[in-house]
Amino acid sequence: MADDQRWHMRIGEVAQRTGLSLRTIRHYEDAGLAAPSARTKGGFRLYTEQDVERLLAAARMRPLGFTVDEMREVLDVTARLASADDPPEGEERERLRARLGTYREAVEARCEALRVRLRRAEDLAATLRAHLDPVG
Repeated sequence: MADDQRWHMRIGEVAQRTGLSLRTIRHYEDAGLAAPSARTKGGFRLYTEQDVERLLAAARMRPLGFTVDEMREVLDVTARLASADDPPEGEERERLRARLGTYREAVEARCEALRVRLRRAEDLAATLRAHLDPVG
């Protein structure tokens, strides 16, 4: 394996590390959410740690109901803000931060909605347990 590929993982290792199926990883690639950084001469996908982090971020947004376009935007904005080679400055930086702030608020609201649903589900489970437990 070439030196520049030594730090790359194949799709199977990425699936194992992330808990994502091969199908999901390929879907995220097709949707433009996360692509492998390289390919072997034989065409096998090769991923870096940064690629894996992008896949995991996409996977965390999925259960919150974000669309593929929203997921892509969040990933692109965070990548742009984290750019070390050409960091955003001035108005661009503020615009990106504002956009990310809007998503953060949406995430917090969706998390609260999920907490409410979880409390209701736990209440139901407790009610059912109470009906199944013998009366003392």
